[in-house]
Amino acid sequence: MCGRYAASRRPEDLAGIFEVEKWEPEETLAPDYNVAPTKEVYAVLDRPLKDVEDPRPVRQLRRLKWGLVPSWSKSPEGAARMINARAETVHEKPSYRRAFSARRCVIPADGYYEWVTGSQERDLEVEGRRKRPRKQPYFVLPADGSVFAMAGLYEFWRDKTLPDDHPQAWWVTCSVITTEAETTPLAVSPAEGPRSLAEIHPRMPLMLTPDRWDGWLDPSRTDPEDLRSLLVPPPPGLMRAYPVSTAVSNVRNNGPELLKELEGPEEGTLF
Repeated sequence: MCGRYAASRRPEDLAGIFEVEKWEPEETLAPDYNVAPTKEVYAVLDRPLKDVEDPRPVRQLRRLKWGLVPSWSKSPEGAARMINARAETVHEKPSYRRAFSARRCVIPADGYYEWVTGSQERDLEVEGRRKRPRKQPYFVLPADGSVFAMAGLYEFWRDKTLPDDHPQAWWVTCSVITTEAETTPLAVSPAEGPRSLAEIHPRMPLMLTPDRWDGWLDPSRTDPEDLRSLLVPPPPGLMRAYPVSTAVSNVRNNGPELLKELEGPEEGTLF
């Protein structure tokens, strides 16, 4: 899954990486090293501009709220539960299938966090024989330091309790697509701990390599079966993972120190 990630790149850098044609400097977000559900995040999308005669899609860098609210929802209350969409079922789930066909985006990140509980401790936890242990967080990122481009969906929702001209009348929200985690060895493994992403968590965000960005963002591609061909995981061996401070477990903590690599799991946590 993807429940927390880091995003520190400047919008002008993202604009260059993704060949963005339009972004608003006044919508700049501060670097966020502990992005949590319901926060505003950057997303790259191809969409015609409003109030412009030219109907061609324009690549934009937009601010969206993480936690998708389907257009037909009566309220946005379930957004925090709609942060992830499974690649295996995204084409058929009512909450996601319309966005999958017409409103796809790329959500840029430095990498994502995942928490690990040791296998023996998990067994004891399931059996109810031990109190829930502290989990060791790991940061997962491209081994070459490139942008971690997560496949995403976005949706528009109209708050009918507000007038048309109200600045919050429309919500634009998003969800990260996840897939089965890689079982192949990491490009760089920690000295002790997991050797593959699957040993950290059974799911991972679907990372799109640059050769698939245009196809994923192309709004003219609407056939679900055609689009499902883009949901293939990236080639194995591109990722690394390392342990970070348990401070990231508290969403109030936010700063570059959260990305500092530890030599091993913190005392009191287990793998």
